Amino acid sequence: MTTAVPDSGADPTPSQGKSKHKSVLQTRAGYAWVGLVVAALLGIAVLVFILQNLEQVTVNVFAWDWNLPIGVLVLLSVIAGALFTALIGGYRILQLRHAAKKAR
Repeated sequence: MTTAVPDSGADPTPSQGKSKHKSVLQTRAGYAWVGLVVAALLGIAVLVFILQNLEQVTVNVFAWDWNLPIGVLVLLSVIAGALFTALIGGYRILQLRHAAKKAR
């Protein structure tokens, strides 16, 4: 005959047990380093793209004419697009802040 041992709750179950790995503290500095590494990798990729696309093209805007490498032209276009997006986004943020202050 077997006797049952009462469960005292001392043995951890898999869902209640402690993990063997310590949790990693996530800080702003850690996120900044990750962002820095990602930005460096993107910068290297952009540099390789520019160096592979050095063929000159003529750009005509209104009365101005420029001769630029294709890679530099694409880079300038991306920068102009990012600045325009930031400008529109900043304006929208100001609108929302103004509306939030009015609602108080």
